Amino acid sequence: MQLDRTTLKDLSVFPADGNGGLFSLIDRTTTQAGRDALRRHILAPPDNYERLCALQQTIKYWGQHLNKWPSMISNGTMVMLEKFFESADNTMAPPQGFAGMVAHAFQKLFNKREYFFTRFSLSHLNDFLRGCKELTALLTDNDIPSLLQHELETMQDDLKHPLTNEIMNISDKTPFPALSLLQYKTRRELKNPVYRLMDCYARLDAWQSMARATNEHGWSYATLLPEQPVLMHAQGIYHPLLASPVSYDVQLGQGHNFMLLTGANMSGKTTFLRALGTGSLMAHLGMGVPAQQLQTSFMQGIITNMHTEDNLLKGESYFFAEVQRMKLIATQLSHQKPHLALMDELFKGTNVHDACECTKAVTEGLVNHPNHLMVLSTHLYEVAQQFSTDSRILFHYFVTNIRDGGNYEFTYKLKEGISNDRIGYLILQQEGVIEMLHAGHKQNEHTGTGQ
Repeated sequence: MQLDRTTLKDLSVFPADGNGGLFSLIDRTTTQAGRDALRRHILAPPDNYERLCALQQTIKYWGQHLNKWPSMISNGTMVMLEKFFESADNTMAPPQGFAGMVAHAFQKLFNKREYFFTRFSLSHLNDFLRGCKELTALLTDNDIPSLLQHELETMQDDLKHPLTNEIMNISDKTPFPALSLLQYKTRRELKNPVYRLMDCYARLDAWQSMARATNEHGWSYATLLPEQPVLMHAQGIYHPLLASPVSYDVQLGQGHNFMLLTGANMSGKTTFLRALGTGSLMAHLGMGVPAQQLQTSFMQGIITNMHTEDNLLKGESYFFAEVQRMKLIATQLSHQKPHLALMDELFKGTNVHDACECTKAVTEGLVNHPNHLMVLSTHLYEVAQQFSTDSRILFHYFVTNIRDGGNYEFTYKLKEGISNDRIGYLILQQEGVIEMLHAGHKQNEHTGTGQ
C-alpha cells in the first residue's frame, strides 16, 4: 500500500508535536529498534495481497501467544549491544596464561570501567541470545504461520555459531580472563550475526506491538480480500482517537463505489472520512481495526485531500495547492489498481461560485473510475442536488437538529440522502461574534474613535 506525507498527516498518524496520534495508540514495542521498525512498517505496508495476509496471520498468532514474548530483552539491552560492537575495532587481543591472570587483577584494581564494561556487555549479550533462543522455541508449534516461521528459522541459523552457547553459559562466577577472551572473539566473529538477530528481533517487536494493541483495545481483524472486486464493507467502524466515538456502517463496492457526503459544518464529515482512512490503513498493516467487522479488498494506496496547505516559499496560493493535490489524486485514480480516495470540502480557497463549479466538475470525473473507492464530502448541497439522480453515487448526510429560535444540535448520525442544513450564520450568532462587533462599533461612535 502506498501512502504519502499528506495522507499520514490528514489521518493523524504521526502528529507534528510527537504526541498522541495513531502511532502512539498502537506502539507497544519494548525497544527503540522495534519502534523504528513499526514506524517503517506504517510508512511502507505490505505491497501485495499475499504478503498482507501472511502478516495478518502472524500478528493474529502473536495476539494468542503474547506470554511467549521474552522479558529479558530490554531497550537497554539493544543499546548496550550496539555500544559493545561499535568499539570492536579498537580492541586488542587479550593476554594469555599467567599474563591473563595479572591482567585480571590489574583491570579490576586499576581499570574498573573496562572491567565492568566487559562483564556488563557480555551479560546483556547473554540476555539477548537467551531471549532469541526462547523465541526460536516457537518453531516446535505446528500452528506457527509461515512468515513467522521464516523469521525464526533465520534467527535459529544465526544462533548456531559456537560462541553463542559459550556466551549463554557465562555467569557471575566466570573468571575475567575467560570473559576477556570471549569478548575478543565475540567482537570479531559475532558482530554480523548479532546485528542480523537484532534486525529480526526489531521486526518481531513491531509485530507483537500491533497484536498487543489490538488485544488491549478490543479491535477486530479485517477480512482481507483480493484487489477485485473492489469493496469496503464496515459494520460499526469508528475513529480510534476519540474518547467517545460514534460508529458507522458503510457499504462501498462495485456499482456503488462513490459516496457523496453532505451535512453542516462540524456535523461529523471529516471525522467520518478519517475513520474510514484509519480503519483501512490499520487493516493494511495486518493488525486489528476499530470496527465490529470490516471486509476490504486490497488497496494499492490511500490518498486524502483534507487539509491542504499553501506554500509561501514557492509562492503558491491555498487554492493552487488544492488544485495540485486534486491533480495527484486524479493521477492515482488513472491507475487500474484500486485506491481509497477521501476528499473533504474541496476548493475552500476560492469563492463559493467557483468552489461549487469546481466540485461539480470533479464529481463528474470521479464517477468514471469504478475500480476505486471514493468519498467526497461537501457542505455545498447544490452539488449533491445536481447529481441526485445518478445511480452510481451513494448519497449520505449527517443529521443536524435545528430547533425554533435558532438552536441546533449535532447528532453525528449518518443517514441516506442529501442535507440542505445551513447553520454557519447560526453558529456565528450563538458564539456572540456579531453582537460583539456591533457593540464595538457603537462604542467607537460614542467615543468618536470611529471618525
